[in-house]
Amino acid sequence: MPLQQPTGTAGASAYFLVFTVRPGAEDAIRDFLAGLPDLTRSVSFRSPNQDLATVVGIGSQLWDRLYAGPKPEQLHPFREVRGATHTAVSTPGDLFFHLRSSQQDQCFSLAKLIGDTLRGHADVIDEVHGFRYLDERDLLGFVDGTANPEGADAAAAVFLPADDPFAGGSYVIVQKYLHDLDAWGRLSVAEQEAAIGRTKLEDLEFADADKPSNSHVALNTIEDANGNERDILRDNRSFGTIGTQEWGTYFIGYAADVSITETMLERMFLGVPEGNHDRVLDFSTAHTGSLFFVPSLDFLGNQPPRPGAETPADGSLGIGSLKQ
Repeated sequence: MPLQQPTGTAGASAYFLVFTVRPGAEDAIRDFLAGLPDLTRSVSFRSPNQDLATVVGIGSQLWDRLYAGPKPEQLHPFREVRGATHTAVSTPGDLFFHLRSSQQDQCFSLAKLIGDTLRGHADVIDEVHGFRYLDERDLLGFVDGTANPEGADAAAAVFLPADDPFAGGSYVIVQKYLHDLDAWGRLSVAEQEAAIGRTKLEDLEFADADKPSNSHVALNTIEDANGNERDILRDNRSFGTIGTQEWGTYFIGYAADVSITETMLERMFLGVPEGNHDRVLDFSTAHTGSLFFVPSLDFLGNQPPRPGAETPADGSLGIGSLKQ
């Protein structure tokens, strides 16, 4: 029954839910967060081989309503990135849920339990049902997540270190992109590959000399002063509805340092140099954008006091051990 494990096995099915919390519901939300492991367990124990996993993130404004004392250093409302042609929009969000499983029925069952428990306290403002598409491809036809770190490298990229007050937690940025597949389909395969910076069939990255400066891969490669690549962990999923003809990619990026993801978005939407934006954005439009902090499981079971509450007699902030 994994909870708060962004680096766990990615399920074929995923539910993404964003809620806003009603005024006065803060105590109910705190109780809900403490009981979320039991909700997940109530679904997962019946089919343990389906690898049901839950991640919950808390937005900046709700954090200030729920907790007194320190706050994750990089937690703030998602910052809009407005380029000359395209915009990474900022949209509301207090609670974010990433549910994943090998079967959609478990995601649905848990999503319904979450919705029933939060009824009257919080409202769904975005809901996306994601799926694994073919051999880990997105709807544009390219393999997605090739550059994801693995093992210890993934943990280092995702989780805050032991010396951080919120050790074991992670930041997550989510965006819902809708694709214009008709326009994309009118490009030749060579033009599509130039836009991505990888071959379509073999999933091989272009050599640096051959990679267009406005390709998706070029603009999303972030290096430190020593030339070492800085990683995030993506767990993107495709989604789509035939009736509305809306389909795309739900981007979800976990990171111990959210500035890496933010730099990627700035490079994509503003361009390097400015105006040289990510070519993929001409076919893929961001309709949402939110930032959340994913606290450790220990934090959820031992939450600090609400604003205005008395400090515990031992002088602590009531956080306890946040190490995962």
